Amino acid sequence: MAKLVYALNQSLDGYVDHTAFAPEPALFGHFIEDVRSLTGTVYGRRMYETMRYWDEDHPEWDEAERDYAEAWRRQPKWVVSRSMKSVGPNATLIAHNVEAAIRALKTQLDGVIEVSGPELAGSLTDLGLVDEYRMYMHPFVLGGGKPYFAGPRPPLRLVASDRLGENTIRLTYVPA
Repeated sequence: MAKLVYALNQSLDGYVDHTAFAPEPALFGHFIEDVRSLTGTVYGRRMYETMRYWDEDHPEWDEAERDYAEAWRRQPKWVVSRSMKSVGPNATLIAHNVEAAIRALKTQLDGVIEVSGPELAGSLTDLGLVDEYRMYMHPFVLGGGKPYFAGPRPPLRLVASDRLGENTIRLTYVPA
C-alpha cells in the first residue's frame, strides 16, 4: 500500500512561493533523488502547470537541472482538475471522484506518492488521505502569500527533523 506524503518548501512564516526562494545545490540534489524514488505525484492544476516547465529542455540548464527534468518526466503524475481537458506526457487527469481515485492509487501501488499543492493537500487531508507531512523550512520570512496549510489540520506528531544543505530543515509529521 502506498503512503501519501505532502511535501513542499515553505518560509519560516509558513508560506509557499516557488518564486520567492530557490533550493541551494545540496537541497536541489536531495529533490532529484526524492523524485527518482517516488511512485508518483498527485498535483492540483496550478502546481501541475508550474511543474510543466520541466517537460521541455532549456539550453541554460546545468547538469542538476537536466537530471531533475529527466526524473520528473519519468515519474507518473495524476492531475486533479475539473477545468483541464488534457494533461501532458506520463500524466493522468482526475476530474471526478477524487477521493475514490486517490484511495485506489494508495491501495494498488506501493511506495511514496507525493501530493503537491496546499489546497489539494488540504482537501486530501480533510478526507483522511494524507499519511505524512514534510515541511522544508527555508530561512525566509515572506509576510504573506499562499500558506502551507490551507486550513485547520488535525493534531500532528513530529517523527523526524533533518538538516538538508546549509539552510534548510525538513520537519516530518504524521497525524497524531
